[in-house]
Amino acid sequence: MRTHLKTLVWLCAMTCGPVGVWPQDTGLTKDKVAGEPGKVIECVYKKTPQGELKMLIHFPADWKASDKRPGIVFFFGGGWRSGTPAQFEPQATYLATRGMVAARPEYRIQSKHNTTPDKAVEDGKSAIRWFRAHAAELGVDPQRIVGSGGSAGGHLAACAAMLDSLDADGEDAAISSKPNALVLFNPVVDMRGLGVKSGETRRKDLTAQLSPILGMKKETPPAILFYGTSDKFCEQGRAFLARSKELGNRVELFVAEGMPHGFFNKSPWTEVTLKQADLFLVSLGYLTGEPTIAIPSDAPSLKQER
Repeated sequence: MRTHLKTLVWLCAMTCGPVGVWPQDTGLTKDKVAGEPGKVIECVYKKTPQGELKMLIHFPADWKASDKRPGIVFFFGGGWRSGTPAQFEPQATYLATRGMVAARPEYRIQSKHNTTPDKAVEDGKSAIRWFRAHAAELGVDPQRIVGSGGSAGGHLAACAAMLDSLDADGEDAAISSKPNALVLFNPVVDMRGLGVKSGETRRKDLTAQLSPILGMKKETPPAILFYGTSDKFCEQGRAFLARSKELGNRVELFVAEGMPHGFFNKSPWTEVTLKQADLFLVSLGYLTGEPTIAIPSDAPSLKQER
């Protein structure tokens, strides 16, 4: 059965309403969640001084709480300033049809919370830790959790995998905040030279600390990255690939010729990148069988760089 993008939009509408809300009023590892086959639930995964942060979680139609399925956590993009979890709704919906439990968390951003990227990274790590802490209730295998996202969201997922700092105070450090694999859409992996605004001060001291490429070690989780060749961050992806080769880590880099930053948000690139991500997850043993996403007949192809 082939899944078309229009079908994904319909599935989103059907599975996202109504959303069940599980109130959270205790600590990170004490909160309880309850999934429902084929539905999307909403729960609070973190309380911050700027307010509660919620997570939407998609469950496959044949899901059971006793399952140990692969999971994926999608972080939206927006330059650490804006954006919402709605960005990755089609990808999360599709991967739930493929058998994954897929989550779309909020995190603190400048426009809503008046915070800087270090707080966004902290929240990204909290979200993955919360997801792993609740793996038994979510029917998720805690050793098969994928970090994913686009642009600033891809940066968060990469930071969670590669940075040992910026964990939130009061969380259970015995529960890892590191994903087991990465699916990254034009991520920022090197913050040096970008600067980080904090009020009127540009915080250059944060840029090295927030650069995943500098935290890369041997045996970093396997990763797939997507960029458009007209994206100014594409060279960061190539540097990331080169550094991974030096360390012997598995990284796959796919580029879309002539495409700008954020190209994956529009058809046919949404389908093309999602199919390649599916194949990558199959190669890791997280999914089985052929991808079911339907690719438009006139869709261009990605090119793998080596």
